[in-house]
Amino acid sequence: MARNLKALGLWRAALVASVRQDGPDLSARQLAILLQVYLTDPPHTVRGLAALLNISKPAVTRALDRLSVLSFVKRKRDTEDKRNVLVQRTVRGSVFLSDFAELVIAAGAVTEEDMAVVRAEEALALAAKNRLEAALKSPGPATPTAVEAAVVAAAAVATPSQ
Repeated sequence: MARNLKALGLWRAALVASVRQDGPDLSARQLAILLQVYLTDPPHTVRGLAALLNISKPAVTRALDRLSVLSFVKRKRDTEDKRNVLVQRTVRGSVFLSDFAELVIAAGAVTEEDMAVVRAEEALALAAKNRLEAALKSPGPATPTAVEAAVVAAAAVATPSQ
C-alpha cells in the first residue's frame, strides 16, 4: 500500500508541476498514446495503437488530432499500404516528454523526510482547525484563550518554516 501511495504521489507531483508550468492539458489516453509512440520502436499505426491500447480507432484518431495540433506527433499515409496511417515523432513532442521526464525525476527527489514534514504539517493544520471549530461550537461564550490558541496554531501551520 505504501508503495502504491508513493507511486501515486510521484505521479501527482509531476502532473501538478506540469499544470503549474502551464503545460498542455493532455488526457490519460493522449498521454498513453504519446508515450507509446515515443518509448517503443516505430512504425506506429492508428490500427496498431488501437489494438495495443484496446480502444477504438476513432478514439485513437481523436487523441492524435489533439497531439497533432500540439505538434507532438505527425501523421502520414503509409506509402506501401494506403490503408495505414503512420504516426511519427516530432522534435516538439520529444522536448515535451523530456521536460515531463524531468518533472517526474524531480518528484522522485522528494525524500521520505520531506513527506514526513508534509504529513506533520497537515496533521497540525487539522488539529488547529478542530480546536478552532470546537472553541466556536462550545456552549456559552468562547474563552479567549481557546480561540486564541486555535488561531495561533493555525497561523503557525500556515506560515512556512524557514
